[in-house]
Formats: sequence, C-alpha cells, structure tokens
Amino acid sequence: MSDSPRIYVAGHRGMVGSAIVRALRQQGHDQILTRTHAELDLANQAAVDAFFAAERPTQVYLAAARVGGIHANSTYPADFIYQNLMIQANVVHAAHTHGVQRLLFLGSSCIYPKAVPQPMREEAMLTGTLEPTNEPYAIAKIAGIKLCESYNRQYGRDYRSVMPTNLYGPGDNYHLANSHVLPAVIRKLHLAKLAQAGDIAGIEADQARYGEIPADVSEMIGYDPALRQIVGNAGVTLWGTGTPYREFLHVDDMAAASIFVMNLEKATYEANTDPMLSHINVGFGSDLTIREAADRVASVVGYKGEIRFDTSKPDGTPRKLMDSSRLERLGWKAGIDLDAGLRQVYQDYVQGRA
Repeated sequence: MSDSPRIYVAGHRGMVGSAIVRALRQQGHDQILTRTHAELDLANQAAVDAFFAAERPTQVYLAAARVGGIHANSTYPADFIYQNLMIQANVVHAAHTHGVQRLLFLGSSCIYPKAVPQPMREEAMLTGTLEPTNEPYAIAKIAGIKLCESYNRQYGRDYRSVMPTNLYGPGDNYHLANSHVLPAVIRKLHLAKLAQAGDIAGIEADQARYGEIPADVSEMIGYDPALRQIVGNAGVTLWGTGTPYREFLHVDDMAAASIFVMNLEKATYEANTDPMLSHINVGFGSDLTIREAADRVASVVGYKGEIRFDTSKPDGTPRKLMDSSRLERLGWKAGIDLDAGLRQVYQDYVQGRA
C-alpha cells in the first residue's frame, strides 16, 4: 500500500490485537509494527520510550492488557490494576512524546456501573458503583479513557477509545482457570462430550493443546486422569445462576469497528463525541442469558448431557448490553451472527487453530 502508515499494534498476540493485525494486512497495510512481551515489556517505561524513539509509529492500536474472567479478576486484583495502568500510561505518554497524532485505546464494557439502565450508553460511565469482582480492572480501563481525553485536551492529540462488549473468536483464551465465559463454556462442553464418548485420547489431546484440566472439571465430566479412565457420568456445571444477560461480539467484527473508528475524519469523530466523554461503544446489538448461551454452545458442540449451575458462585453484573447507537450513526454495525460465529470458533477449536 503506497504511503502506508507505520502502525504499531500493542498486544498483537491477544485475541483483539491479532484480529486487528489480520484485518490491516487484508487491507494491504505493509508497515505493521509488533513486539512480543519478551521483546518489549509495556510496563517498563524506559523500554517503551526507546521503542517509540526507534520505530516512530504514526498510528497506535492499544490492545495490550491483562485480561481474564471473574475468577482471574477476583484472584489477582493488584496485578489487574497495576499492569493495566502501567501499560496504558507508558504507551499513551510515549506516543505523545514521539509525535504520534492518532491512537486508539481499547477498553471494556466493565467501565459501566453494576446497576445502570440498559442498554448502557456512553454517558453512564462514572455514574455509579462498579461491579466488585472486576472493579480494579474497570478502574484501570476508565483511567485509559481519561488518559486519552487528557492528552487530547492539553496537547491537541487525536487519541480515541472504543469499548467492546464480551468478545469471542480466534485467539481466545481457553484456560479454565482464567478464561471468559464463552470460551470456558465451549471447552467444558467439549470435554464433557469427549467423556461421554469415552474418548480418553481426545481429552488428553485437549489438555496438551489448551492447558491443564482442573481437578473439579475432571471430576465434573467423570474423568480420572490418574487411571486414564471414565469413572462417572459426564455433566457440566457452570458458575452462577445462568440468569445474567450477556452480549457477544465476534472479534473480527471488533477489529473492523476499531479500524473504522481509527480512520474516521477527526472532525467527524469530534462532532459525535464530547471532549470529556469521547469513548464509543462497540456491541452486537442484542443479548441473551448465560443459560441460553450455554444451550447455543451445546447445540454447536453436539453435547447432549446435563448443564447445571452452581448458584454458590458469583454471577457478576446482571446485564451488560451496550448501546451502540453512536457507532451505528457513524456508519458501522456488527455483521457476524452468534450461531455462525460459534460454528466457526468451534471448528477452529477442534482443529487446534483456536
């Protein structure tokens, strides 16, 4: 691509970052800058500054973050707030210091209060108490939005923020100790299906590919790893009551939305946002309960057994439906249907491309 910008995608190995890289390459961009964590620790201010000084990117997608589900957020709250604050502060400041005029920060729907009118409008941020199970992460993401807005207001930069709903797709994390709800459901139902079929080799291959199967999950599906035998009836137990509503967006849609927002004319972006309320929601447009989502996954996976819910475990926020009307008015709307997306994701999962 002639006159192609030098685009740095921070977090290119993550689900969103890798989707953005794929989409940019499909559009013909040939100057995409990436670094692994081993090559560049974004929590190290000096290292980040040296990278920007050497590589001189002209655009930045800030998709790097410490992420996880309810269990991970509850277990590692200090890691979640510290690492995300440091990554954001270092990248945004280095971008400013080295003359990057345009940056896109990717946040999260958890920035909104736990008890907030649905669907959640951008104006709802900072109007109430956050969900306790992911408050540290949410506060870090709110800080990222305010970082971008503050550099815009003080220095005239063009730093933008998009807030995705729950994402799924290629590159997702299927580790059962720290994954989000949809990949966790996919993996548990897949393992239960294998156990029902007595497919020990399949269970062992899944563990080798996607990480350790915790003892409680092995027990749940009736698999004894020491004996390498099925010793009980397979079933699946999910956290909570199954009643909370969640909205799911395919990550390729999120990548397309991110590039769309990044490339909006500055006057258009500013005309549709506010200097101190500049973020844009990115959602699918409808939601369903966790129980309904689990039933959808079961249909795609081919799991015929029981799905139970452990009501002693937390539900999280009761509902998190995004109001994406601001983005739709600008001309973008999600296009990948959940069932079609799940079929594609499960095919990748089974074939080891997830």
